[in-house]
Amino acid sequence: MHKILLNEKIAPQIFRMEVEAPVVAKKARAGQFVMVRIDEQGERVPLTIADHDGRKIVMVYQVVGVTTHRLAEKKKGEGLLDVAGPLGHSTEAGRIGTVCCVGGGVGIAELYPVAKAYKAAGNKVIVIVGARTNELMIFKKELKGVCDEMFVATDDGSDGKKGFVSDVLRGILDSGEKIDLVYAVGPAIMMKVVADLTRPSRIKTLASLNTVLVDGTGMCGSCRVEVGGETKFACVDGPEFDAHKVNFSEMMARQGLFVEQEKHACRIRGILQ
Repeated sequence: MHKILLNEKIAPQIFRMEVEAPVVAKKARAGQFVMVRIDEQGERVPLTIADHDGRKIVMVYQVVGVTTHRLAEKKKGEGLLDVAGPLGHSTEAGRIGTVCCVGGGVGIAELYPVAKAYKAAGNKVIVIVGARTNELMIFKKELKGVCDEMFVATDDGSDGKKGFVSDVLRGILDSGEKIDLVYAVGPAIMMKVVADLTRPSRIKTLASLNTVLVDGTGMCGSCRVEVGGETKFACVDGPEFDAHKVNFSEMMARQGLFVEQEKHACRIRGILQ
């Protein structure tokens, strides 16, 4: 059993949970995730490791289904049955030059350890984060502490530039700033637009894919995605891939794989969808 040290609401339907998991924390690296199970009857859900120290890990999740509703109800001092990981390949944050980290929605939480890793490697780090509205913007303070420049975009203009992260990125590229690497994490459509934007300039672009994950070990095949014409599994081959080679259209089509089952599970438990 993994003891919950903190479970706080940081934005509408978005929570930050700190869990005692020393074995995972000692080996965790930027870009990796864990598979969490609340109890014996619970399903496994993938959660990004947003931060860690010697004994605990930080996870950020959005309440969207049965399991995340149950997670939101957990109190400090209670426990989680399984926190398995760290899983997935970690970010290879070498010294590259100027790295532009682009995040949207809950994906902003994953951007924090990634930006921190690239900064620690001696790179200039530019961060662009976006959300629908300022209420949903997370990890701004944390990210400001690990980057050289930070830009914010919101759909409604309530924080930073009105528009999308891709609009901000386009402005930076049009300004003549030399970008050596773009790293994107967030909604699939956002990552697709970013990849389309950097493709003509052949700027190396990585996308951390949030595909459907059931077991996290590559056995179920639910997370499969086409990359460069080949089938890859996001949990064991990723989650980071060359964004210019990812078939985002196929990926987005597969995102709805278990939507009906999730709706049914929510209905029988009295959770509104």
